[in-house]
Amino acid sequence: MNNPIDKWHELVKLGDAAALDGLLADEIVFHSPVVHTPQVGKEIAKKYLAAAFIVFANPSFRYIREIRGAHDAVLEFQVEIEHVLVNGVDIIKWNEEGKISDFKVMLRPLKAVNLIHQLMARALGMDGEL
Repeated sequence: MNNPIDKWHELVKLGDAAALDGLLADEIVFHSPVVHTPQVGKEIAKKYLAAAFIVFANPSFRYIREIRGAHDAVLEFQVEIEHVLVNGVDIIKWNEEGKISDFKVMLRPLKAVNLIHQLMARALGMDGEL
């Protein structure tokens, strides 16, 4: 079995949202920096992550630090979007089958959070609030 973080890096590099289906656990919980409640289930998690692939698709996107454990990892990233430097972390946990079961995104600074909120709403086809 490939490590799910290696697979995640591959999907991000390729922008391959279709391959998320094989990487996410059915019971995944997705924690968005711009949505107040956790999003539970593979379908909604895929929707948010696919939208993030669109929003963050940018040559400046890169992971700059990574900490891995036996079943979880923290990946720090940065990207410049619309002249705003976005800094954040993906906190990822996976189950015994190597499927991602919990995915939390945290962002900074506030200007970046506000920008990502707008862009994610647009990518998800929502007007206004997520």
